[in-house]
Amino acid sequence: MKTRVENINREIIEWAIIRHGKSLEEFYAQNPEVESWTKGEKLPTVKQLEEFTHKVHVPFGYMFLPDPPEESIPMPFFRTVQKTSTNKVSLNVYHTIQIIQNRQEWLTQYLKDLDFPVLDFVGRFDAYSNYKTIVNDIRGFLQLDPDWGAGLKNWEDALNFLTDKIEDAGIIVTFNGVVGTNNYRPIDVKECRGFVLVDRRAPFMFINAADAKAAQIFTLIHELAHVWLGESAGFDNQNLLPANDPIEILCDKVAAELLVPESSFHEKWKITQDYKVLSNIFKVSPIVIARRALDLGFINLDHFFDFYNEYMADFKRKKARQSQKPGGDFYATARKRVSVRFAAFVNNAVKENKLLYRDAYKLTNLKGNTYNTFVTEHLYQ
Repeated sequence: MKTRVENINREIIEWAIIRHGKSLEEFYAQNPEVESWTKGEKLPTVKQLEEFTHKVHVPFGYMFLPDPPEESIPMPFFRTVQKTSTNKVSLNVYHTIQIIQNRQEWLTQYLKDLDFPVLDFVGRFDAYSNYKTIVNDIRGFLQLDPDWGAGLKNWEDALNFLTDKIEDAGIIVTFNGVVGTNNYRPIDVKECRGFVLVDRRAPFMFINAADAKAAQIFTLIHELAHVWLGESAGFDNQNLLPANDPIEILCDKVAAELLVPESSFHEKWKITQDYKVLSNIFKVSPIVIARRALDLGFINLDHFFDFYNEYMADFKRKKARQSQKPGGDFYATARKRVSVRFAAFVNNAVKENKLLYRDAYKLTNLKGNTYNTFVTEHLYQ
């Protein structure tokens, strides 16, 4: 005889459905048996209840709580349009923050056990600091010349170059467009371009890989500025513009100046206003060039929006065509999703018998032979 669960809490069921992003009417239309549980007409079996929790991405034990749990994120999440911050995000973004937070908690303790020093650049400045002073300090720590992009081939190489420099400084950088490795749970760029969790030993930066690489480089440096200011945050940066918040505005100024120095841009703008030519000079994308021209008053907001929208529409068309082609290199993607620096620490901990394989699999979202192949053949390249 099948075991049925009698102590069903209707409030928990409905909370889980809404939390998942569905309306009750829509969910019940597709899953009438769940509605019958809430009405007391039927009782679910243990297996049926487990299947429900998997569908709405809720731990099984939550079904037996007296009240829905309070869930909050450990930072403000800034919105450009609302010009404010919130602590409410979608389930996919929430779970992604949890993944990064779990990695950070483990790595912080691991580095502390190894007597790694704190990173003295974390929180070195505040909201009242001059953005050019912050930029000069970042350049010093990352060993970047003002014309650091001159020797690089293109802005895609510049993104990889800056990522490596940032990780070498002790910051973990992860690029992902889905929750963990679940391609059925995408992270909407309109909601989240990225976030940063600041810590004195192990700051973590997350960039939405579903975004155009053209925009990712600006997000990367925007987040880097947050580390220097010691402020964790998430943001959507719609149209590549910040929320109306002093920290967000300052981080944008830092990103713009580090990527496209004002004095150099003035000189080059006198020679050409071709965004593509300027992007080749500064090794940033054309939309970053357009954003810098807007900052400095060379173009107006309408012109910027026209260019930005056309550029992103073209990106979406290209992305749609690419999605019809065979999948990419799984392990190359894993290097970006996990972070080479973070994976190296996990691998070392396993080798030193300070971390179980089971826990390494959980931290990296890679399991069994996939994990072993990754760390032995693809981690150090």
